[in-house]
Amino acid sequence: MYQNENFDLLRNQEDPLADQAVNELISRPEILSQINQWSLIPSIFPQNYPQSIQDFFLEYTYELSEQEREILIKGQSFFNKQGDIYLAMLGFYSLPYCYAFANGAEVLVRSTRIVNESGKRLGETAKFLLEVFRPGAFLDSREAFFICAKIRLIHAFSRYFIHHYSKDWNPNFGKPINQEDMLGKNLAFSLLVLRGMRKIGLSISQQDSEQILGYWKILGKLMGIQTDYWPDTNKEAYELEKLIRQRHMRQSEAGEILIQSLLSYYEQNQKEPFLKGKSESLVSFMIGKEASKALGIQSDSVFTSEIIGAVFQFLGWKNYGEKKSHARFNREFEEAYFQQFGEKVRIQLPERKRS
Repeated sequence: MYQNENFDLLRNQEDPLADQAVNELISRPEILSQINQWSLIPSIFPQNYPQSIQDFFLEYTYELSEQEREILIKGQSFFNKQGDIYLAMLGFYSLPYCYAFANGAEVLVRSTRIVNESGKRLGETAKFLLEVFRPGAFLDSREAFFICAKIRLIHAFSRYFIHHYSKDWNPNFGKPINQEDMLGKNLAFSLLVLRGMRKIGLSISQQDSEQILGYWKILGKLMGIQTDYWPDTNKEAYELEKLIRQRHMRQSEAGEILIQSLLSYYEQNQKEPFLKGKSESLVSFMIGKEASKALGIQSDSVFTSEIIGAVFQFLGWKNYGEKKSHARFNREFEEAYFQQFGEKVRIQLPERKRS
């Protein structure tokens, strides 16, 4: 399946169900405001809700299979032990790596929040991960289904605004937030996180890797991705990432704007004296020479796998001691976010300000 001709087609495919729902929400701002007040997807919708919006949310009412339940339980157990490193790899590996993919970066750079509010946007991504890996998520409670639905709609809003207002969008970029880019993003949040963990010296078994891939197959399905193309094995994941990298990793002004914004945020908020001034080197070491070249950044000789592994181990011990858990990760994150921004982190659908 991993052939250029297939992925040329995926590059021009979006998410019709979510896009139709957003078309209605744009014209029905009162419904959009109501959805932002939900904590769960309701079992019964008001009669004035258009069918396309009801059809979208009805996608999230299905029951999990026994195999899916087992994958979710094991994935949540993995995160409960390694969640701090998982979130660190998100910030220092996964997101910067995504910026090196020129066409996908064109969507991201058009979001003023990503460029101008890097910290809040990074916090929302961390919040998403904490919610979907929360013990019992999807199993004992259904809040995580709603989180996935909101992320899927946020993607559709981005597509809507680019289609309607971005006059400089080049068709050669492909459709905004297309199926290929969504597959790539999911790989960044799964395969690349595990690759980063191994790079700093953690032992990740083949079974753990494939369980996490299975977890992100479930999440991908909930976020509108065509999971027929999603890898089930480590080898398939390697081949898929290699294909997308060969197709799209290259220098772009968009990628350079994004990485400089992220690095600036890291430097302004770095509390560890021994890491001050080292954000570019750390990110460059993690993402490797090819992605660093595409982003115009570089590392220096101060970092090795052993040193970075020791740094993350020290920070984990400093923050959590011997008591790592999802509850601790979530509490530390929410306290730090509130201390920095003076508000709780929330994942919200974009509402237009009314005059």
